[in-house]
Order: sequence, then structure tokens, then C-alpha cells
Amino acid sequence: MSSENADAGSEHDEPVWDVVVVGAGPAGASAAYAAAVAGRQVLLLEKAELPRYKTCGGGIIGPSRDSLPPGFELPLRDRVHAVTFSLNGKLARTRRSKRMLFGLVNRQDFDASLVEHAQKAGAVLRTGVTVARVEQHGPGVPDRRTVAVVLASGETLLARAVVGADGSASRIGAHVGVKMDQVDLGLEAEIPVPPTVAEDWAGRVLIDWGPLPGSYGWVFPKGDTLTVGVISARGDGAATKRYLEDFVARLGLAGFEPSVSSGHLTRCRSDDSPLSRGRVLVCGDAAGLLEPWTREGISFALRSGRLAGEWAVRISEAHDAVDARRQALNYAFAIKAGLGVEMAVGRRMLAVFERRPGLLHGAITGLRPAWNAFADIARGSTTLGGLVRTHPLARRALNILDRRMEPTGPTVVAVQPEAMDAPARD
Repeated sequence: MSSENADAGSEHDEPVWDVVVVGAGPAGASAAYAAAVAGRQVLLLEKAELPRYKTCGGGIIGPSRDSLPPGFELPLRDRVHAVTFSLNGKLARTRRSKRMLFGLVNRQDFDASLVEHAQKAGAVLRTGVTVARVEQHGPGVPDRRTVAVVLASGETLLARAVVGADGSASRIGAHVGVKMDQVDLGLEAEIPVPPTVAEDWAGRVLIDWGPLPGSYGWVFPKGDTLTVGVISARGDGAATKRYLEDFVARLGLAGFEPSVSSGHLTRCRSDDSPLSRGRVLVCGDAAGLLEPWTREGISFALRSGRLAGEWAVRISEAHDAVDARRQALNYAFAIKAGLGVEMAVGRRMLAVFERRPGLLHGAITGLRPAWNAFADIARGSTTLGGLVRTHPLARRALNILDRRMEPTGPTVVAVQPEAMDAPARD
């Protein structure tokens, strides 16, 4: 501990950490790493034992790769060079690229490696502990510069700043007052397959625009296992389950027994949802930060976690509530200026996709600029927000799509057959 923290601890028989991070997923591990490399005393709390399974497709796109700690080696299970798109099982088209589009990982390996990097930077890890609540006032809080993190066991930990990265059902998010305006249900199965099947999928993923508004399914190959899942708006779990069953059967995979079947809820924050309260910040799923259309969350977790760790350091140094509040507002501004812009574009894309999935399917499979935009986003040379902000053609296209959102049948853009299956621009 710093000398200042050590003194505080001696008065109250408890050490005071500079930063306590709750949750050791990508957001929490990134926050812990960022705070630890700044030389602060960091405690990283995780309720599970690591490594642990996490329901997630495990796609690592460019923004995720670019947000990893220096020297981080991705535990890739496959490298994607081709994407097959289908519209509820029909009109399947495959687009290919000479260069890798994105990589695939098992989350248990990826998350464990991130935590290891945070530990190497100096963060202390405690697993098997559940946080019951945080307190910023009251008898358990020594002074106004301290936050009490109360564990389910009754133990109290003290910190100058707290980062909540404890998932979409976050207790820290509840303390901050996070509000969500989009909740989706994802169902997923890990399906071991024989070598002949695995070979057919190697290097290629499938994205199926589904039968429910805003839904889609995916197949992500990872060696001898296929990660197969679907996602749609929460509210009709039975229909989502039927979509997954039909999807698996249509792929010819119904005869293979899944090693894992799981589900989870993803949540997107509302525009006015807070990102902090006092000396407590939230990031990743706990803050409702993910892309609303694709529900891609790993890059949002890594990027928001890094920012949360950096600003938690500043909050830990704040000598009064006014300064702490100023730093928290700066964190919120950084999130909204970057990830918030991407979420706003994602919401517009989701609104179009919910009503006209065929329009987007036809564009991405048959129009080279649309495919190139997909490839650029996947590789990290741009983002949804950056694409709309810097490319007038993309901005005009999205405005046109907005105007065409009246509900109709599954319209598909007409394209020349030779445009299909063409390699991406490299």
C-alpha cells in the first residue's frame, strides 16, 4: 500500500486499497491492469474460480485486439477468413478474404490470460468471493475518501475507488443506478464434432439473420468444437429456443451432443444511464456497454475497462468529493465520446435490421462497399461510428435505410450473381 493508505489502515485495522475491481472478466481484468501499471495497489475480486466457462461466441475483432495489454498472446482457436451469411436458412452466400477478418477464442482461456497480465502488472486476485454491496457513507466508511466493499461473508474491504465489472446483473451497477433500455436473450451450445465436420468449418463462420425481429444466429469453429448460438429480444424465450433448435437441425448438427448448453441476458444502457456514483465507476456489461445490433461486447468491455481503470486511479487520488466527481464526469465523457457514438449507430442499425433484415442481407452479400465495410470493422481499421462519421457514402446509406424502415416482407437487394462469393478488398 502507499504510505497514506497504510496510515489509514492502521487507524481502522483495515488496509485501504487504491482501487478495488469487482469482476474478473475482460472489463474487470482490463481495469485492474490499467490501474496496476499506473503503480497503484489494486485488488481484483471474482466470485468464480478461474478459469471458468462463459457463454460467449468468443469473436476477437480488431478493436478488441488493439485494446489488449502489450505482449498479450491471443489464445486463438481459429482464424476467420470467410463468412457465410444466410437469411433464416435461405439465400446463403459466402464472402472470403485473403487477410484474416477476426479470431476466435474460448472465453475461459482468454479471460484467464487477461487476469494473468493484470497480476503480472501488480494486481492482487481473490476468487470465490461475492460482493454483497458497496457503501460510500455510514459507520463502516472511515472517511469521505473511502468506499466500503462488503462481501457476502460479512468481510469489509476498503478502497479509494471501486470499479464495477460484475456482469449484466451487476450489484455495483444497481448501486450506481444503471438503466437499461434493451435486453436480449442469448442461447448457446458448444458442440463437439468429428474431424470431417470440423474441417468443413475451419476458417469460416456462419451468420444467420433470424426469424424473430432483431435476431440472428452464429456458428464459430474452434478446433474440434463448434460454438453455435442465437440471440433475440427477451420476452419470448420459447421462440428463441425453437430458433436455436431449428438452426442446429438445419445445419445437420442435431445428432451431436453438446458438451455445454447455456444462456444469458445481454443489456444495453439507456442514453441517460449513469456511469458513476461518488467514487464508484461501472464498465463493460455492468454499465450496459455493448453494441446494440450485433451485441458484440468483448471490445466494449476491454475499452471501457481500460478507461475505468485509468480514471479510477485519478479518483483514488482525489482529495474531496468535488474532485472525485470531476474525474468521474471525465470518465463518462470519454465513454460517451467513443463507445457511446458506436452504440448510437448500432441502435439505428438494429432498428433497420428488425424491420428489413433482407435489405441488409442483400447489401452485405452482394454489394462490395458493404462487405468491405464489414471487413474493415472486423479487422479494426474503423468502427461503426467511425464509418458513419468519416465516410459520406456510409452516412447517406444509413440515412436512406432509416427512411425505408416501414415494415414489409423480407426484401432482398437485387445484385448480379457474379458479385457473390467475391474476395474482399485486400
